[in-house]
Amino acid sequence: MKKILFASILALSLLSCGENKSQNDIVEKAAENTESSIPIKRLSKTQDIFNGIYYEKIKNDKEIKKVDEKISLMQEDAHKMQSIYSNIISNSEDYYLIAKNEAKSINDSILRKEMMNLITESSDKYYLKVQKIKELKSKINRNKQSIYSVYTALKIRKTLPEIEKYQNAHPLKTDSLNQFINKQNALLEELKN
Repeated sequence: MKKILFASILALSLLSCGENKSQNDIVEKAAENTESSIPIKRLSKTQDIFNGIYYEKIKNDKEIKKVDEKISLMQEDAHKMQSIYSNIISNSEDYYLIAKNEAKSINDSILRKEMMNLITESSDKYYLKVQKIKELKSKINRNKQSIYSVYTALKIRKTLPEIEKYQNAHPLKTDSLNQFINKQNALLEELKN
């Protein structure tokens, strides 16, 4: 009984060594021609592949790099401008809110009414000024979104040919997959028997 078991284990070991070699051949064939003009494998580890290809593509193009820098600076400046005005508006709105609450605590009803009227008059004037600022901020936001949209389109135009080159350099042949599936099916049949 031990001899039969030993012989079976030895036979399976020899068969699996032969299968491992042919399985390695299948994997090696699938991995052939995996190089590209842009190191896409390296890019995917450091940043997303879309932006990685774009920055790799423009690194030697001075004109596009200038445009890229202008866009980046413009977006930063738009953010700073909106932030400055938002802070001013927010501080003023906070002041009016607090001033109204403080005025409500005045005991003298005539003085309270007079202060509430002063605050309301001042805040109404201020809100008229702010309305124009809010319209301009909204226009800046729309322009910022338009710039980003056109910039994204530029990036797509620059990167699409490169990913297509990569795909053409790595044709997705089914031979290796079919061979591997056949090996899996053979192992399944062997296990069932």
